Amino acid sequence: MIQNTGKIELPEGKSIALTLTFDFDSSSVWMSSFGKTSPAYMSRGEYGACVAVPRILDLLDEYGLKTTFFVPGHTLETFPEAVEEILARGHEVGHHGYVHEDPTDLTADEEERILVRGLESLDKMGIRPLGYRSPGFDFSINTLALLEKYGFVYDSSLMGNDFYPYHPAPVHVNFDKANEYDPPSPVVEFPLSWYLDDFPHAEFVQFRTGMKPQSQIFEIWKTSLDYGLAHEKDALLDVAMHPQVSGRPHMITILEEFIQYALDKGAWIAPFREVLKRTEF
Repeated sequence: MIQNTGKIELPEGKSIALTLTFDFDSSSVWMSSFGKTSPAYMSRGEYGACVAVPRILDLLDEYGLKTTFFVPGHTLETFPEAVEEILARGHEVGHHGYVHEDPTDLTADEEERILVRGLESLDKMGIRPLGYRSPGFDFSINTLALLEKYGFVYDSSLMGNDFYPYHPAPVHVNFDKANEYDPPSPVVEFPLSWYLDDFPHAEFVQFRTGMKPQSQIFEIWKTSLDYGLAHEKDALLDVAMHPQVSGRPHMITILEEFIQYALDKGAWIAPFREVLKRTEF
């Protein structure tokens, strides 16, 4: 199957689109993805909401930037003031599950109930999300159909490209013959990569990797942007972050450095809702 890729109609004078997105998981990532509910782990989620989000919002204001935050329903209900402030500063909010549930472990009915519960939480704050990001960047065989059913316009969970949006096609794995694909979905995929996610590089999880020097993370971001500038056209680079990670003092300094570097290189930094308006197929 040849991938149906699109391009970004960049504003005049801009060289590349850049989305600096934040998965505002708070405590839900520890509760669901890691099964950790001790006060120590919960405090890390609290840090993300009470310390890191205000710090990140102030930094974005300093540079006049808007972005997209993907927020689980549990986070919104636990820290509504933080989400209200995100909205008040003019940022986009997308769907990110209810308690950061991995959809691959769910039945179709369970996954739909969680998707609806997340929508209901967002609706309490008047949010009708255009976009979705799956917790853990993973899909079940039912996820794409559910996104279509509930009217999502875009997704940012899959990794089928580095720089270009595309229409994902459901794949049914059959070990007796080559994979079979259904027709591409109308959902627009803004792809990303674990390499461009701050969490696996920087966050400490017992018995797992993490806590790498922030200079290494900056180098990955910078090198990816440089490659796109040198070799791609009308492209988009999607960087995924988490407030409780990139809001730490040593990390937010490299985020600011990266913002300065990207702006100097002519990057257009925008939320997905704005990138979507300029996406062409």
